[in-house]
Amino acid sequence: MTEPDKPIFPDDQLHLRKEDLDEMLACAAERGAERVLAHLGLENGHAARDIRDLRDLLEAWRDARRTAWQTAVKVLTTGALAALLIGVTVKLKLFGGGQ
Repeated sequence: MTEPDKPIFPDDQLHLRKEDLDEMLACAAERGAERVLAHLGLENGHAARDIRDLRDLLEAWRDARRTAWQTAVKVLTTGALAALLIGVTVKLKLFGGGQ
């Protein structure tokens, strides 16, 4: 537990101005981001383009999947309506094949 009038940091530690601390944090964040990009293999300066390409590819995949589902629903609906129409024509003997 800390006492209210006792400093949090011991006297022998380095005291930084807020601006210096902000600069150090910004530098550390930039280095961390560079390390992550290097770890992902995106360090060659084309990371933004590569990520855009990946997003475009993902969007194309989602569009293709959505279109496939829509096509499947249309095929099933058309098949059901065709079967219903064939059933009605057979029931009403519209083509005169039966006696």
